Amino acid sequence: MSATLASPRFQSPGWRAARRFARHRLAMAGLLVVVAFVLAALLAPWIAPYDPIATSWTRIRKPPSELYWFGTDENGRDVFSRVLWGARASLMAGVISVLAACCFGVPFGLLAGMAGGWVDAVVSRIADAMLSVPFLILAIALAAFLGPALQNAMLAIAISATPIFVRLARGMALEAKTAEWVDASRAIGNAPAVTAVRHVLPNILPALLVQATLAIAEAIIAEASLSFLGLGQQPPDPSWGSMLNGAQRFLTQAPWMSIYPGMAIFLVVLAFNLVGDGLRDALDPRAEMR
Repeated sequence: MSATLASPRFQSPGWRAARRFARHRLAMAGLLVVVAFVLAALLAPWIAPYDPIATSWTRIRKPPSELYWFGTDENGRDVFSRVLWGARASLMAGVISVLAACCFGVPFGLLAGMAGGWVDAVVSRIADAMLSVPFLILAIALAAFLGPALQNAMLAIAISATPIFVRLARGMALEAKTAEWVDASRAIGNAPAVTAVRHVLPNILPALLVQATLAIAEAIIAEASLSFLGLGQQPPDPSWGSMLNGAQRFLTQAPWMSIYPGMAIFLVVLAFNLVGDGLRDALDPRAEMR
């Protein structure tokens, strides 16, 4: 009996997707890296050996050593501590910005796809107009307009990422609108909004989850770019992008100032992309047929 229930035929789709994801080695490696960075960001007040904004004129540009694992910067601040605290700004900007973009973009996309007509035309044209501008260029323009601050950078990134989720939700809603189960929902008297929330949205969640994971990686790069340009996290608060900005003047004298924040950006962006690829393979409906 237990062996029968344990067979793949009796497992839920979510459990089968989790098993496929667990067999994806690169995705699991990416997930471990993401978890490590999240824990580092959350535990930064306790595991950072030094105050990330405390300066010291006696330890300016010290190379990596037992005391300063990642060395120190031009103001004598510990680079390792600043990388840990900078993870907070980058991960918060990535996750919150994408979450806000989903909360705004998905409802408008569902509305456009399910309603059709002039509503679809208006929403689609606005999304197309925003998508005609490169993501990072639009984020920079909005951040410059709103003013230099991490909150404004997050808002700019969220606005720039919203049309991506509008188009994705609209396209999948148009595809689902012609399905028989949507016709059945209408036949029993469900309002279009109820049909969209109860039946269409759950069926497009896997694709939205994959897109959100990949968008977080783009948002982290955008936050680092905005901070590098002085439009994101403001000094002396640490951010990977602002650390790279300060390190560009000392690439030959103190290369460690740019190596470690650059590696942090590379690793976390790569990890989110690997997780997104793994989720895409695990949640692919065609995988159920294999």
